[in-house]
Amino acid sequence: MAARMQRKIALRRKLQILKTLTKSKSVKKSSIIMDAFLYIYKLKLQVEAIKREYQNLMNHIQEVKVEKIGAGYLMVIVTCKKGDEMLVSILEAFEKMNVNVVQARVSCKHFFGMEAIVEDTVDAAALSEAILKVIQYI
Repeated sequence: MAARMQRKIALRRKLQILKTLTKSKSVKKSSIIMDAFLYIYKLKLQVEAIKREYQNLMNHIQEVKVEKIGAGYLMVIVTCKKGDEMLVSILEAFEKMNVNVVQARVSCKHFFGMEAIVEDTVDAAALSEAILKVIQYI
């Protein structure tokens, strides 16, 4: 008999938690459970919408900045979606233009990102255009 009472109390406690989490105004057990189900379903839809938006943003990130930093050096900043051999392709573009990379930092956790300091041996606009062509091709 005591075990049955404990189960009943535990069930009431769990229903009260569900009611609080879902901000349900219902009193009946079945209505509270239905409200919880609808709440979870709405959360699932929101997560799917956020995932779609994130994927859309990741597919359209594409930025190349080339700016002069002091005498004889350029800072190259590239941000774009990840792709196979992105770094290799960009470095090949540098090589074709006879640009020497002094220092570089690369990241590709959620997207491809590169910051590089290169010697100022080429026009910044031409370098930017060449890198844009490379990242659009991949």
